[in-house]
Parts: sequence; C-alpha cells; structure tokens
Amino acid sequence: MGLPTGPVTLTIEQLEELNRKLATMRHDVNNHLSLIVAAVELLKLSPESAPRMAATLAGTPTKISEEMIKFSTEFDRILGASRS
Repeated sequence: MGLPTGPVTLTIEQLEELNRKLATMRHDVNNHLSLIVAAVELLKLSPESAPRMAATLAGTPTKISEEMIKFSTEFDRILGASRS
C-alpha cells in the first residue's frame, strides 16, 4: 500500500465525510450480521427451513465485504493512500 510519506492534514469536511461513511458502514454491516443472527435463531426453532435460510444467507458475507471495501476505498481516497 502506498501511504503518504508525510503528515496528513484533513479538513473538518473530510473528517465529517469519513465519519458519515464509517457510520453508514457500521450500520450496514450490523444489519447484515443481524440477519445472520436472526436466521440462526429461526433455524433453532425450525430446522426444516434450512434450505431457504441458506439461500438467504449465502450472499451475506459478500455484502459485508463489499461494505468494508467501499469504506476502505473512500478512506484511502481521502487520506491520499493507494493500494498496490
């Protein structure tokens, strides 16, 4: 990763933008994790629903990764970092 070689100065607006994006990512990841927890609880009560639950949950890890990558990309952009 190409990090800035000197001090990084962010404006208040940039800090606010990062904070908003971080809050959004936390919210979205929490929603995905809540779905996983709810599905596990439902499976305990109704194991026969496993095929339907598996289909619903199959994409959840990818969605979480996408949220984190999206935030990381914006974080790097604002800090002026680059990934090699």
